[in-house]
Amino acid sequence: MAYLLIAWPLLMGVLAFAVRSDRWRPWLLPAGTLGQLILVFFAMGGGVSSPPITGLGGWLLLDSLGKVVLGFLAVLYFLCSLYAPAYLALRRDRPNRVFCANMFASLAMMTLVTLSHHLGLMWVAMEATTLVSAPAIYFNHNARSLEATWKYLLIGSVGIALALLGSFFLAYSSLKAGLESTLLFDQLIKDAPRLSSPWLHAAFVLLFVGYGTKMGLAPMHSWKPDAYGEAPGMVGALLAGGVTSCAFLAILRVYQICSAGTEAESARRIMVAMGLFSMAVAAVFMARQRDFKRMLAYSSVEHMGILVLGVGLGGAAVYGALLHMINNGLTKGVLFLSAGNIHRAFGSKVTTDVRGAIQRVPLSGALFLAGFLAITGAPPFGPFVSEFTIASAGIVGGHYVVVGLFLLLLAVVFLGMGATVLDVVQGKPLDQRRAGDYHDSAGTCVPIVIFMGLVLLMGLSVPQPLDALLREAAGSLEVKR
Repeated sequence: MAYLLIAWPLLMGVLAFAVRSDRWRPWLLPAGTLGQLILVFFAMGGGVSSPPITGLGGWLLLDSLGKVVLGFLAVLYFLCSLYAPAYLALRRDRPNRVFCANMFASLAMMTLVTLSHHLGLMWVAMEATTLVSAPAIYFNHNARSLEATWKYLLIGSVGIALALLGSFFLAYSSLKAGLESTLLFDQLIKDAPRLSSPWLHAAFVLLFVGYGTKMGLAPMHSWKPDAYGEAPGMVGALLAGGVTSCAFLAILRVYQICSAGTEAESARRIMVAMGLFSMAVAAVFMARQRDFKRMLAYSSVEHMGILVLGVGLGGAAVYGALLHMINNGLTKGVLFLSAGNIHRAFGSKVTTDVRGAIQRVPLSGALFLAGFLAITGAPPFGPFVSEFTIASAGIVGGHYVVVGLFLLLLAVVFLGMGATVLDVVQGKPLDQRRAGDYHDSAGTCVPIVIFMGLVLLMGLSVPQPLDALLREAAGSLEVKR
């Protein structure tokens, strides 16, 4: 099953590349991602007595953490793929062969990240995810999208180089302690109390910065505004929900080793500090942001900070962080896809040109407004529940100053983001000359409605199987020594 989870999207990618028709090829995306969703459902459906899904002599293993991210990715890709045929039909000026093949290839590589139980294999999978995602950013084939693609690749390459160096340090921490060197996570967790503390600390810092670059944590976030701003909305949703979640999983794997060893407190302090710093940077750049797609990039920077902050606070906040990863990804699906529709309707993505979106594209405009309320933590949506869980756990743990700063930054972000969103959705449409002929349709709006429905569901009640899986995954990060 482990091999099939990776092989299926790869085979569909080959098929998409082989199909000649730009008209019919996009329909392979919902068909292929539906197949992947079914495979993931069966892979995650085994009971406690069922043998674990493994491969490559233990290098592949689907554990509770991997299940959380893999299940979320399957849902995210399927819903985005429902949007693809209608979107690509509107973009008949662009060939979509490479785009469709890259979507499947990136799904395969992200799946490999979730299954990787070897530090080196995970590193390869993360870099492969970056490489196969890059051509989709260049889909518009203009100077700005080319610049965004190069920034994504170059800054990501710096991050992955630091992560490679951190992997070497982690391996050397075993040798320094007189142990046999290994990069298998289970063995590293078992050996963690005996690993060399200075080398383990250095390894965590390098791996955190390296994979934090892939997440888009400040100050390693500079690729995000360009990539999210210039990529199609569907690609932005997959970057904000998919690539960043895989990078977060990589950080969690390393944190799990520190938690089992001697560097747990040091790792938590780093994560709390970097989490608050990312939120602060996002708040500054989001204030009066005129480009509403770049605004979503800074929103992603903020929420990556919330994720690592939750893990750094520990306890129930770890559960809240894992829940927030899902809530953030689903809500970003609402925001990026509706923002893409608004961009297409107005022919611009800056607020000086875009006014009265609710009048011109009523459903997309309303969903964009609802997505804003959800992502900024308004009840009864999912992000409110996960952010409340993180804040409550911080108060219970006595982190009053941290929680106070967390709530203050959430309020600043709400005000800054709200000004831009209200400029977009309210008022009367301005100059019609740049407007496109796009109007809301079932193909481009139904997937967003489904995303919004899931965000609302997660705010009203977390499904019991998901709640149990999240608690199991959160428990695995607090390794008892």
